[in-house]
Amino acid sequence: MLRGKTVKVLRRGLDGLYLLSGILAACFLIAILTLIVVQMVARWTGEIFPGAPEYAGYSMAAASFLAFASALNHGSHIRVSILLNALPARASLVLNTWCFAVGTVVGWYVAYYAWRFTFWSWKFNDISQGQDATMLWIPQSTMVLGSIILAIALTDNLISLIFTGRDRIQASSIE
Repeated sequence: MLRGKTVKVLRRGLDGLYLLSGILAACFLIAILTLIVVQMVARWTGEIFPGAPEYAGYSMAAASFLAFASALNHGSHIRVSILLNALPARASLVLNTWCFAVGTVVGWYVAYYAWRFTFWSWKFNDISQGQDATMLWIPQSTMVLGSIILAIALTDNLISLIFTGRDRIQASSIE
């Protein structure tokens, strides 16, 4: 019985992680809106807001990478559902498992190299070339975090598919 309780706690933790990453992505979208509005007001008043386009770009990258896992589990990524539904159940399971296995490997590969890239930016003290002069490891960290959460979500779906025969993706409205 302890094993069932552990699985429920782990499931709740993973679902919370995916929800939190989606909320953080939404916060970065709001940051983009705020930066654009502040930049517009600054232009109207004759002021300068140095680095606003760079910060908007950093926020866009953060929003994208942090939204990947949440979007995956909500069925927002492009899937070939027509093919999966047309195949016999066994072939569909094999194809889906193969796709998640490849996706998991690629996800962890991207996460590792994103971390490595960010580490070297930190180590060499890389600074952006724009007016903002931001240390690049700071905005790159959100890319690393989003990549790791996506890799965890892909691994979670693969394990679920192997042990239950179903992935954790909620059905999208278009099938």
